[in-house]
Amino acid sequence: MGSETAILEYNGKRYELPVVTGSENEKAIDITALRQQSGLITYDPAFGNTGACASAITFIDGEKGILRYRGYPIEQLAERAEFIEVAYLLIFGELPSPEELTGFRDRLNHSSLIHEDMHHFFTGVPSTAHPMAILSTMVASLSGFYPVPDELDFDAEYEILANLISQVRTLAAFSYKMKIGEPMVYPSYKFRYVANFLNMMFSSPVHKYEIDDEVVRALEVFLILHADHEQNCSTSSVRIAGSSLANIYAIASAGISALWGRRHGGANQQVIEMLTDIHQNGDTAQGYVDRAKDKKTRLMGFGHRVYKNYDPRAKVMRDLCHKLLPRLEMAKDPLFAVAMQLEEIAMQDAYFIERNLYPNVDFYSGLVLRAIGIPTDMFTVLFTIGRMPGWLAHWREMIHDEGFRIARPRQLYVGETERSFFQRGNAPHYRHVKMPAREVKRL
Repeated sequence: MGSETAILEYNGKRYELPVVTGSENEKAIDITALRQQSGLITYDPAFGNTGACASAITFIDGEKGILRYRGYPIEQLAERAEFIEVAYLLIFGELPSPEELTGFRDRLNHSSLIHEDMHHFFTGVPSTAHPMAILSTMVASLSGFYPVPDELDFDAEYEILANLISQVRTLAAFSYKMKIGEPMVYPSYKFRYVANFLNMMFSSPVHKYEIDDEVVRALEVFLILHADHEQNCSTSSVRIAGSSLANIYAIASAGISALWGRRHGGANQQVIEMLTDIHQNGDTAQGYVDRAKDKKTRLMGFGHRVYKNYDPRAKVMRDLCHKLLPRLEMAKDPLFAVAMQLEEIAMQDAYFIERNLYPNVDFYSGLVLRAIGIPTDMFTVLFTIGRMPGWLAHWREMIHDEGFRIARPRQLYVGETERSFFQRGNAPHYRHVKMPAREVKRL
């Protein structure tokens, strides 16, 4: 805390508001006492300028294109770390020692099985259900099989963390197998985290899946890049749901539900769908870009809400994409050819350069997942597996904060003022309200 203050003047009165400074010299006006002192609240739709918490987990500088987990640049972690090392770092604050990493790996392996009775849940789900619908339901149902005590000590927390990080990939693989009508493949102690998931996804009693180290590494990097991203929609949902002291499995399910949205975790799926439309409709990349400039269509996978410069994750994923796809003979994929044409146009076109509309991580990650063999409707599920440690890190940081309170945003009321329920004698007055056509939004 520093001694700086900001002055707010209203109705002839002056209010001094403390200015707080973060470890990267970010400054924020502390309005905690504003309503009590002045009767005012702030108005900030979508919380674009509101710091809802103080966190030591992830730092982003959107103007400079910086992303760090616990101080470590994302580029270094993607190059050198394992996903479960990054998970440990996010949750506990430091990279694990060799002994701690071995212990964490063993605990995840031990926790990878789900209760056998949960198999009945899968048989009751329609085969047409979206994998994210299945995953959110199954994660919430874990609460019935793994009860959470009211008072959490370290051992109880550790078990929860291990269960969710490990079992989310088991549930994801099982949901895929159910959808394609194949028997479920159990996790195995023979494989590490990522290889285990790939084996559960793609092996079967009549087909042995050959583990490819470069494919494993590509998915490892994908998960690392998506492990946390500060106070995004799903992480904020986890914090808000968690602030009520809800069951942690229900909290994780809330994060999954928020991530499912097209404006959040579903973006890389939309990239592949866009590339497919361009190819199947006999369109050209330039023609599609021209229509996007004229606001006649939307170009997916370009620009970012936070990064006003280049997305640092995109550079890592781009290098991986250009390295992996030719090796897997995916360079012949017509969608890859369309993507590369879009990339070339965007990197040279003044329209994109002036607006900093560079390809983002979703543009490349969809191509990488497609090359690995992940079905398009499973892309957001893979995002969920990667993001789970970040959600848990924020949940754990929040519940151990001394100032921890239930989240309760305010609102600016713009509805009717007081009116009487009874009109025309004692009969209630009803009015049919028809929504104007212009206000009906297609989702």
